[in-house]
Amino acid sequence: MESSKKSSNSMMVVVVLVLVAAMAAAEQAGAICNMTSDGFDACKPSVTGPDPAEPSRGCCDALGAADLPCLCSYRNSVVLPSLGIDPGLAMQLPRKCGLPTPAGCEG
Repeated sequence: MESSKKSSNSMMVVVVLVLVAAMAAAEQAGAICNMTSDGFDACKPSVTGPDPAEPSRGCCDALGAADLPCLCSYRNSVVLPSLGIDPGLAMQLPRKCGLPTPAGCEG
């Protein structure tokens, strides 16, 4: 039991370190999958909460410039829920913005 707690705590530390490193890399690079932090901010109301907003023009423009297959690769990541993002709602954004949805990225 004690080793299970240690293992769980170790895993949590690793996840936090990965998140911090990813956020630092995004700050330095200014983008993840060709989507800037402003683009993510514009889309956040559409992928959070029990009553998400329709995607804004800013969100759709950011998605249109983003590497959608790259973004889709995060669909099963622990990163999205840890940031308060509903992966199912996130996968619906391309369709809601009138963009082609990459294979395997349907929501």
